[in-house]
Amino acid sequence: MNSIRKLSLTAMITALTTLTSSFVFIPMGFAKVFPIQHLANVLTAVMLGPGYAIAQALLVSIIRNMAGTGSIFAFPGSMIGALLAGLLFKYTNKIGYACLGEVIGTGIIGSLVCYPIALLFLGKKVALFGFLPAFSISSLAGASIAFILLKVFLKNKYLEGLLYENSTYNRRL
Repeated sequence: MNSIRKLSLTAMITALTTLTSSFVFIPMGFAKVFPIQHLANVLTAVMLGPGYAIAQALLVSIIRNMAGTGSIFAFPGSMIGALLAGLLFKYTNKIGYACLGEVIGTGIIGSLVCYPIALLFLGKKVALFGFLPAFSISSLAGASIAFILLKVFLKNKYLEGLLYENSTYNRRL
């Protein structure tokens, strides 16, 4: 797939994710749980690769914050999860590992990175593992939906070629 098609697909996923952020979220304390972001991270990571996944996560986080539907915690959670999902899929060629990367990257690492952000930028005293339940539940829900959706996509022979294009195996030249 050429870079223009990849950019277009990234823009479409970004737009759909941003649109759904205004009505599909669950407020949990300081953070807003948004499983559609994790679904988009896994889809972009598997179909386009880690770089496009990070770009999509960054763009959605910026737009959501500008629109008032997101929080500052969207940045580390979504971007770390997208990176880990993309890298794990790229090197293992397994959708399950991409979903696991999203859950670990967002649910565990991203939630721990949010602790100093809450202290520095918001001046709020929060527990070190305070974001862990909300981020883990959200990323697990989004990654589960992505896993099911990607398994359905694999039944289509054309999409199957796109999914495996970004792994280290079966690269198109």
